[in-house]
Amino acid sequence: MIEVADIREWRRCDVVDARGHKIGSFEAVYVDTSTDQPAMATVQVGLPSRHRLVFVPLDGAVVGPGYVRVAFGKALVKKGPAIGTDDVLPAEDEQAVFAHFGLDYRPGTAGERQLARR
Repeated sequence: MIEVADIREWRRCDVVDARGHKIGSFEAVYVDTSTDQPAMATVQVGLPSRHRLVFVPLDGAVVGPGYVRVAFGKALVKKGPAIGTDDVLPAEDEQAVFAHFGLDYRPGTAGERQLARR
């Protein structure tokens, strides 16, 4: 399990896929609102003049010195839903992020968001 206390140390670390290919730089974490556990990370990708943030699930992630290794391939992550570097994920776009990775989306019983940025 990923420790929430350690997340601040990951900012700007490389995010790599299971084969060690660099995807981008770790930007922020989104926690599951029902458990307060890390669920997704945003990764800064793109050219310097056109950076964007893409999402990647943290299930199966491994933290090493200077990197976070995720269980999803670089191409899949980079093709996923993205937001601007100064934006937050709109509630109506959460389901698309989960669907992109083949994950179940479970909002709260009253329609609350499943993800919250930390």
